[in-house]
Amino acid sequence: MPEFGGALSGDGATLRDMSSVAVRAEGLVKTFGSTRALDGVDLEIPTGTVLGLLGPNGAGKTTTVRILTTLLRPDAGKAFVAGHDVAADPQAVRRSIGLSGQYAAVDENLTGTENLYMVGRLYGLSRADARARAAELVGRFRLVDAADRPARTYSGGMRRRLDLAGALVAAPAVVVLDEPTTGLDPRGRMDTWEVIGELVADGTTVLLTTQYLEEADQLADRILVIDRGRVIAAGTADQLKAGVGGERLDIVVADAGELAAARAALSAVGVGEPDVDEHQRKLSIKVDTGPKALVEALRLLDRDSVGVLDVGLHRPTLDDVFLALTGHAAEEDAPQPEKKRRKKGDS
Repeated sequence: MPEFGGALSGDGATLRDMSSVAVRAEGLVKTFGSTRALDGVDLEIPTGTVLGLLGPNGAGKTTTVRILTTLLRPDAGKAFVAGHDVAADPQAVRRSIGLSGQYAAVDENLTGTENLYMVGRLYGLSRADARARAAELVGRFRLVDAADRPARTYSGGMRRRLDLAGALVAAPAVVVLDEPTTGLDPRGRMDTWEVIGELVADGTTVLLTTQYLEEADQLADRILVIDRGRVIAAGTADQLKAGVGGERLDIVVADAGELAAARAALSAVGVGEPDVDEHQRKLSIKVDTGPKALVEALRLLDRDSVGVLDVGLHRPTLDDVFLALTGHAAEEDAPQPEKKRRKKGDS
């Protein structure tokens, strides 16, 4: 497994540099009946960075989030958020975090502004500060036109944006975002990415769970992949991609009768034998020499008069990483429309 985060001390009780780490978990275990949802999860998030937590449905992502946000107590292990023990001092943890869960938690009978004002007051802001913060976040999340309407009139995407805004009212040191862009349109997703970038630039630490791999690739400084309650890989996106292997050369031939010649050409420049999709007339092979392999493959294909409709050289993606680690593509676990999703349960 690629190296991840700062090293734990020998006794596991202190960090190498407490000031540089905003979130730490060591040996987290949680069971529900006969199901072991977490089986010894370790993680660290350096201050002012984004950790992307990836994994299939049922992997333990949400259980991890619930423990770190004091909504669940672990059966074993330790966790610290902003320097506070989640088990021994949960109130201090709650004062230090903002949380946006998988489902928008807003009061349907209050307006958007009233929702944010209420959150500000609950965090102890003065009336004036709560009003000012609500107005600021209404603008940041493009809710100005709906600010004075009851939240029950909001679309799903608007409620999601309001929930995200609520997580930021108190300008917390640590923000936990559990699948924050589920249900958002592409514009809403890009806006959320921009807000997360601004938070990190200001020194905020972010724990992000997501099943959109492009999102993790775009936002996360480091990525943790868990499956069946265990950490199975950790590192930067580039480190995880490098672990999958080199680039792949893909070609699409003009005629199915040319597949044999194309296979021979790719075998000569690649590693192993190419994968062949006869229906799509597509061949793909791993290559170690990148552009050189591409040039040589085209030379061989031209020599054998093979018609090529499309050709490309591709680095591994996080989708490839996910497939290699979990045995299936992330799309198989993609979030379903909100009305069809479970109301409770771990993902």
